Amino acid sequence: MPADHEGERGPAARAPEFPQGLAWLNVPAPLSLQQLRGQPVVVSFFNGGGITSLHHAEQVRRVHQSLHDRITVIGVHTPKFPGEAGLAAARETILRLGLEHPVVVDPAREAWNAWGARAWPTTMVIDPRGVVVARATGAIDALRFAQALSKDLDTWQAEGVLRAVEHATRLETAREHPHVLRYPSKLLLVSQAFLYVADSGHHRVLELELDPQHAAEARVRRIFGSGERGLVDGEPEQARWDNPRGMALVGRRLMVADAGNHCVRAVDLDTGHVTTVAGTGEAGQQAVRPGHPLRTALRSPWALWWDRPRLYIALAGGHQLAWIESDELVPFLGHGREAWSDGPAPEAGFAQPSDLAGDGRGLYVVDAQSSAVRRINLIGRPSVETLVGAGLDQWGDEDGTGETVRLQHPTGLVYDGLLYASDTYNHKIKQMDPTSRRMTRLAGSGERGHADGRFVHAKFHAPDGLAVRDRTLYVADSGNHVLRVLDLRHLEVRTLVVHD
Repeated sequence: MPADHEGERGPAARAPEFPQGLAWLNVPAPLSLQQLRGQPVVVSFFNGGGITSLHHAEQVRRVHQSLHDRITVIGVHTPKFPGEAGLAAARETILRLGLEHPVVVDPAREAWNAWGARAWPTTMVIDPRGVVVARATGAIDALRFAQALSKDLDTWQAEGVLRAVEHATRLETAREHPHVLRYPSKLLLVSQAFLYVADSGHHRVLELELDPQHAAEARVRRIFGSGERGLVDGEPEQARWDNPRGMALVGRRLMVADAGNHCVRAVDLDTGHVTTVAGTGEAGQQAVRPGHPLRTALRSPWALWWDRPRLYIALAGGHQLAWIESDELVPFLGHGREAWSDGPAPEAGFAQPSDLAGDGRGLYVVDAQSSAVRRINLIGRPSVETLVGAGLDQWGDEDGTGETVRLQHPTGLVYDGLLYASDTYNHKIKQMDPTSRRMTRLAGSGERGHADGRFVHAKFHAPDGLAVRDRTLYVADSGNHVLRVLDLRHLEVRTLVVHD
């Protein structure tokens, strides 16, 4: 196992078996360490919502790709929030992340406790004899991890303790049904004619033309991106993205937070040409510092907001906000560590800022891991205050005012006199008066599903990005792979029919 900073060696201990009765994904039957004896096993504990877990899962996916014929990788999906517990939520997580190694579903933390995990993510390596030889907390680096593990594999090979072990696979991706959209995330409404959609699961951005006669119909006018995952600039059909997210319109350029590539990209709306305007393509490993945008490594840019002359960026993975102005990228607020703390810089701390909205005087931020909505005063010395929510360990589903409100991993936000928020793991849309700080349910029964109709009876599945205009609220209903239209006058929800 890696002897570098990615892991720590300790006293040898026999690895425990996985508890019986847990569900497994990507394999037809549960695996046991006994049947895997003779092959090294990498065990990765992760959850579906925390940004560090998402970074880590991507690195583990790369390790599995590079060493799949020499090791077995087993993920253990152990939820933090109730909304990400259970078989369906775990399956959705591995589909979103493109994981093809076996995953154990651990909703009650049975495996977590048996293996002595203490934090997300945690990685352990079991040698061919079934002994835990190292463990690491935090996201690994795939290249360093694989290189170090390869050296151990050579040692075990020389010792004669390795043997080939094969197990059957049954990939969840093979059972997935095709959709026009796949896990759509953020939305941007331009005039009353065009709705831009970050089609995150298909690694592309869509331009939809809304039907002026039928509010619940649209057609795909243009597609930016080949649909292949990657970082490639160029013409619309050649460009590649990796999990694009938030967008902002700057003149005739559509700015896009390309989260998986840790970049900000721009689409020229006259030609469709895609270019990179910020980020190096590699994840930043520390708090972002001032520098030229193309020479500064970012960490999971998730949302954008244009307030002339600055383009604000929510760096979900860096727990920071920054801005781009001219040819300079400047850190704005947040010290780079996951935290929930109000006040001016440098005291203010964020926990996975996931969307931005503005009202001309201030900037609103939805903070996913602290289940909170925050406000930044842009007049005078910038400072942060929490409007609703009470901290990193306080979540639930409670309407109310200020710190009495409980949300569960909210990810979407938009302002139109009122603030509208996607309460993602509660499968609801909430509304709030930012002056009184009173938040109430707008739509959604709270039961995960897909049902149109009256606001109170409608069902959503992990709603994310929002866009609003003329008393119509558009919702990226990510888990259902569709867009929804909320008629704020008649309190009705419909599914947007997208003609491709």
